[in-house]
Amino acid sequence: MRFGIPKETQFEEKRVALTPAGVDALVRAGHTVYIQSGAGEGSHFLDEEYRKIGAQIVYTPEEAFGRAEIVVKVAPLSEQEAEMLQENQILFSFLHLAVGKRKVLDTLLRKKITAIGYELIEQDNRLPVLHSMSEIAGQLAIQNAERQLETFSKGGRGILLGGITGVAPAAVVILGAGVVGVTAAAAALGRGAQVIVLDKDLNRLRQIDVNFRKRITTVVANPYTISRGVKFADVFIGAVLIKGEKAPHLVTEEMVKQMKKGAVIVDVSIDQGGCVETSHITTLSDPVYIMHDVIHYCVPNMPALVSRTASYGLNNASLDYLMNIAENGLTNALLSDAGLAKGVCTHNGYCSNESIAHNFNIEFRKLHLFSTN
Repeated sequence: MRFGIPKETQFEEKRVALTPAGVDALVRAGHTVYIQSGAGEGSHFLDEEYRKIGAQIVYTPEEAFGRAEIVVKVAPLSEQEAEMLQENQILFSFLHLAVGKRKVLDTLLRKKITAIGYELIEQDNRLPVLHSMSEIAGQLAIQNAERQLETFSKGGRGILLGGITGVAPAAVVILGAGVVGVTAAAAALGRGAQVIVLDKDLNRLRQIDVNFRKRITTVVANPYTISRGVKFADVFIGAVLIKGEKAPHLVTEEMVKQMKKGAVIVDVSIDQGGCVETSHITTLSDPVYIMHDVIHYCVPNMPALVSRTASYGLNNASLDYLMNIAENGLTNALLSDAGLAKGVCTHNGYCSNESIAHNFNIEFRKLHLFSTN
């Protein structure tokens, strides 16, 4: 099959969909890979590295999209990129259609694109591709919060995350005990912070108790406990994920008003709309703003800060899915892997994701496939 890897156009997005190792695996298996010149530069992968392993270098996004049967991206489609897709192509990318633009969805439907969202692929009740990016985001949430607490940030409290002898550490409150939340909790605990994790799932909280030997405080999440936690926090990490849906505003503006002056909010859920009512999207070069004397960090593509690590992680998690389709064909791959099929958002001109269909008030149809064997 023919794969196309365009250079990412989202502002400050430095990741690339496949590393040279991933491209090498596809080429060795007899497939053709077209990669746009400069696509890997943000992650320090040069064109020459791709060329040496047999990739075809193309010089425009139109070529990367136009020559491919499968387009492989990182960031959600822009309207311009959606228009470059060819009818009946397969698209792999983080899509986040639930919070995307209607025009992009309409284009996917009109062109009968099989659009597979990395964030929706399942395996053993996990989200394996999203997992790698969530691990990165959890660590970076603490790393960036620590920096914003410094005196010379935009109004930081001047607190050392781990404290010192005789001086209390910062209180880090994390809403959500998924991959982001647990990774952030581990990072904060490792730096010596006081860590509190809230979640409505008791089983997840029990697992944290076991794994961290009760060094992390766990609390069942409800409006009362969330309000108390937010007020107590020096750092608040929003790590709420409802698969394929817009994140609910579990932290209200009134709660934010009760926070300490100079406290830090890192809303990792911002790529799904944010779980804090006062959150709005920021960028890597201008990541924070202050509202109600609270620092807000709301960057949706945080893993792009460590683009090389993130690109390797994405490659490792996604390559087997790409290879399955390339070797067995789309239909057989989806029939043999129900978790991969759950990632399909649009197919053959209809929306196959119920949440997205509901959000945009369009027809939903279950994915219907017939084996080609």
